[in-house]
Amino acid sequence: MIFKKSGRYFSAVILAGGMSSRTGGVSKQQYLLNGVPVVARTMLSFEHCDFCSEIVVVSRADECTLYDDMCAKYGIKKFTKAVPGGETRQESSFIGMENVSPKASYIAFHDAARCLVTPKQIEKVFDMALRYKCATAACKTVDTVKTVDARGKTALDNQPDRATLYNMQTPQIFYADLYRAAAYVARRDGFKGTDDCSLAEHVGFGVKVVECGCENMKITVPTDFIIAEAILMSRDCE
Repeated sequence: MIFKKSGRYFSAVILAGGMSSRTGGVSKQQYLLNGVPVVARTMLSFEHCDFCSEIVVVSRADECTLYDDMCAKYGIKKFTKAVPGGETRQESSFIGMENVSPKASYIAFHDAARCLVTPKQIEKVFDMALRYKCATAACKTVDTVKTVDARGKTALDNQPDRATLYNMQTPQIFYADLYRAAAYVARRDGFKGTDDCSLAEHVGFGVKVVECGCENMKITVPTDFIIAEAILMSRDCE
């Protein structure tokens, strides 16, 4: 993998500012998953990547003070700061971008709720980002996807080819100058993207897709914790 010889400074921005409306208002990033907070598990995956230089957390304002003690408890040494997020995910990514080290040549944006990501998966995406300037984790779609009309009926002539469909995940990793330019253009244009890749696409850059499998799931609803616990248990048995 080319990043091992790159000598570049990589910054990871962990997006942990969600309000957890679909988990009853309970902060899912602080929820204990097999005894360890979700966000700590996420940070540990980046901590264990030798090439990752720093970890910045974009947090709920009322949780920023939790991270110093958390990182000390779990041995997370690459953590540099926690800052309050914005009203939207896009705003929080912008805040994270502005708070990474000025030495950062590549920036990774990762959802705190994707706590099952592995260092190996992160490495795969970083490697492709170095080759293509921007890359994202993703999972190939296994279901048949159909579009529907205004009446809720399937469109007869518009079924996407499943072979070309992927579910986007994180980390989403960018050459820092490219992302900064894309973020400022989006702000100027009033463009609202669905993820960080959307910003790069808005200025004409396609993003390299890296298959990372369905285990890199995002904890969204309470039943996802049960699935995550089962995945962790299966990994422990390997």
